[in-house]
Amino acid sequence: MSIDLSVIWFVIIVFATLMYIVMDGFDLGIGILFPATRSAEDRDVMVNSVAPVWDGNETWLVLGGAGLFGAFPLAYAVIIDALTVPLTLMLIGLIFRGVAFEFRFKATPSHRPFWDKAFIGGSILATFCQGIAVGAVINGFRVTGRSYSGGALDWLTPFNVFCGLGLVVAYALLGATWLVMKSSNPLQDRMRYVAKRLLLALLVIIAVISAWTPLTHPAIADRWFSLPNLFFLLPVPLLVLVLSAWQWRCLNNPHSHTRPFLLTLGLVFLGFSGLGISIWPHIIPPSITLWQAASPAQSQGFMLPGALLIIPVILVYTSWSYYVFRGKVQHGEGYH
Repeated sequence: MSIDLSVIWFVIIVFATLMYIVMDGFDLGIGILFPATRSAEDRDVMVNSVAPVWDGNETWLVLGGAGLFGAFPLAYAVIIDALTVPLTLMLIGLIFRGVAFEFRFKATPSHRPFWDKAFIGGSILATFCQGIAVGAVINGFRVTGRSYSGGALDWLTPFNVFCGLGLVVAYALLGATWLVMKSSNPLQDRMRYVAKRLLLALLVIIAVISAWTPLTHPAIADRWFSLPNLFFLLPVPLLVLVLSAWQWRCLNNPHSHTRPFLLTLGLVFLGFSGLGISIWPHIIPPSITLWQAASPAQSQGFMLPGALLIIPVILVYTSWSYYVFRGKVQHGEGYH
């Protein structure tokens, strides 16, 4: 039996992307939530809750991008060409967020508000641009031969902008439930209140995107609503409703600390699964499959041992860092 290296690499890239969304999502969400509290002490707790792990989380972004470049160079070239502006803005946002993260602790009190604003702006900009990229992937890219043939601003559409706003809400919910798990009152109660509002907003966004996408893309509508696919895929929206109801109940329970974050991870996974179901097997929607975009099997085979070696290493040191810094973050402790 032959091994399909393209599928293996697709799974690796999808896994790295999902890990990035989960892990960098909640610490970007911390920056998005900064305006929800004016207390300098609470803001310190918010940042200290992710201080030991935030930079390691972005390892998955590097792994996913490098894997895409090596295993699917056509997809990498088209996506980079089509999304040059939002991806550049995303990197600028990540740089501002990272610099602000370090400098806000070392700045004088008079300068700290500037770095707080940089932290907020960088987090929102990076998240919004990632959401635009997700929307652009759903909409697809114009490709002629093996080159992107669209315009430099084709990504600037109402649907993509809406997806950008939607991801800001999703990351903010991840951040809020992370703080429910990692903080104590009164910050924890504040984050429970914020998380409930964000959950309602996210459900509205999911409903709008779930209606908007099939209405504008007949192929996606056929994927979801034709028989027997409808019966096989129905558990996805049903699970979204079940997890959301469970989430609401947990957010109203003052003794539930960890479960809200885990349930938010479940909602993120279901949303990511919905995206995968909609575009499979195209890595450059609407027409180029992952096999058509793949590099030669020799190249994929050469890179595979390195990926299979480094992924367990990343998982081990990431798990260890989260284990070491488990528990609540108190006022006055943390990063200096």
